[in-house]
Amino acid sequence: MDLMAAFGLIIGAATVAGLARRVRIPPPILLVLVGLGVSYIPGVPDYTLNPEIVLALFLPPLLYSAAWSSSSRGFRLNKRPILLMSVGYTLFSTVVVAVTAWALIPGMPLAAAFALGAIVAPPDAVAATAVGRELGMQRRYLQVLQGESLVNDATALTAYKAAVAAAAGGITLLEGGGIFLLAAGGGVVLGGVLGYLLRLLRRHIHTPVLENALNLVVPFLVYLAAESVGASGVLAVVITGLYLGNTATETTPAARLQAGATWEVIDFLLESVVFALIGLQLPAVIDELQGRDVGTVVWWSVAVLVVTILGRFVWVFSTSYLIRALSPAVRARTPSPYWPTPTVSSWAGMRGVVSLAAAFALVADFPERGLILWLTFVVVFGTLVLQGLTLPGLIRRLGVGGQDDMNDRLAEANAQHQAARAATERLDDLVSSAPHPPPAEVVGLLRHYSDYRANSAWERLGGGLSHGGKETPGAAFRRLRQEMLQAQRDTFTKLRNGGELDDEVMREMVRELDLEETMLGRHGDDPSPSFPVSRPAAESSSDGASTV
Repeated sequence: MDLMAAFGLIIGAATVAGLARRVRIPPPILLVLVGLGVSYIPGVPDYTLNPEIVLALFLPPLLYSAAWSSSSRGFRLNKRPILLMSVGYTLFSTVVVAVTAWALIPGMPLAAAFALGAIVAPPDAVAATAVGRELGMQRRYLQVLQGESLVNDATALTAYKAAVAAAAGGITLLEGGGIFLLAAGGGVVLGGVLGYLLRLLRRHIHTPVLENALNLVVPFLVYLAAESVGASGVLAVVITGLYLGNTATETTPAARLQAGATWEVIDFLLESVVFALIGLQLPAVIDELQGRDVGTVVWWSVAVLVVTILGRFVWVFSTSYLIRALSPAVRARTPSPYWPTPTVSSWAGMRGVVSLAAAFALVADFPERGLILWLTFVVVFGTLVLQGLTLPGLIRRLGVGGQDDMNDRLAEANAQHQAARAATERLDDLVSSAPHPPPAEVVGLLRHYSDYRANSAWERLGGGLSHGGKETPGAAFRRLRQEMLQAQRDTFTKLRNGGELDDEVMREMVRELDLEETMLGRHGDDPSPSFPVSRPAAESSSDGASTV
């Protein structure tokens, strides 16, 4: 693939992803469908998937970014369901699909069947969490999906490597299990050690640009270091990302602002490209099926897809209710979920590009390589389209939502109230102990600003309106202040265009205004936005309840 083809892929994928947001279709689904259609347009370059690029170039930054913005507290609170899904379900799905393929397909070696099972085992939660968050699915269930997606790739890829080695005749499946445990344990230990060392290094960097340059290198550095010693690079990246992300408050505000914006753009571009690549693989996959009976292949494809989908239902429902039935402690801590919630979680098992990359990574003489590649494509495409397009309707139909938004606002209002009180007490201490008291108008302004921050959080509980339906003082302040900021920008632009203001000076002043307006309008179209808080993925539920 030449440079022009690469740029065309990036620009086209970004355009389709942007269009998807306007037509209210999950971007991953539309990207796959458009990629499928484009793959048969004459003159379109060959975009056959390069597994090394996906596994070494795309996967580490995507996992690192997701881990960086995730909540270690939420992970701890939901560690049981997350581990049950990311490790237990992934291995269960591997076995179920492997046994099905081995029993159905004459001549398929058991090790090759296990390779297929490991390839299609890990769901990709990008589309599912995006849909669930938009439709108000409770955060604790979204956290389980996010936590599952962080670890399941490591589980599946480690099992995949063991199965491939067994198929090559070098080891037995039992020995492959030992390799799996060593790789997983090594990934956790190495990820923690590297995270700690990088945290120490980060403390000595005081330049935001340099700090974020290091941040961009970290996922690749950790991945390659782990893979070079036989550990799980994916798991090491996840552990490092969780550790560094949840200690990011040690960095400067400027570094955190840059990091958030940088990773948001990187995630958007990488996710757009990888989902577009899924649809573009169909011609290459079909080429691998030369000489096969169409009817037989269709039967095998349907069987593997159905078993993959139903296997998740079996695991989610059995772990959701059976564990609570057998363990009084678990039952007392987290009551059994209402059946619509595990139903939605079961239907959210869409596969992604990691599965395709692993299938393409099989060597040319691997047993049944062409068939494995086709079955993987069917599972990925089938789950993304079938489940991805119907998941929003299922969530609405079953009413799987919650009071997270109201609970968040109540918690924020209480926290802002306590913080404002602490800030005012600190101000009083500073004023009373100062040898030369600051001007009274300055103290009064600071008190007013602290009260405004606290009152704004309570005002948002009413949607920015008072009991009489009138605009609250906080909402009025934000609306009027945004208009004033725009007037200032217009003035700067006019002065710059008239040659009275240098571009560099103007950009710095506009940046200050933009930062202030960002603080005012963090909720976008919300009529009463307020100040920045953590990203949704970094928040956690208070009770630790979960799907399973």
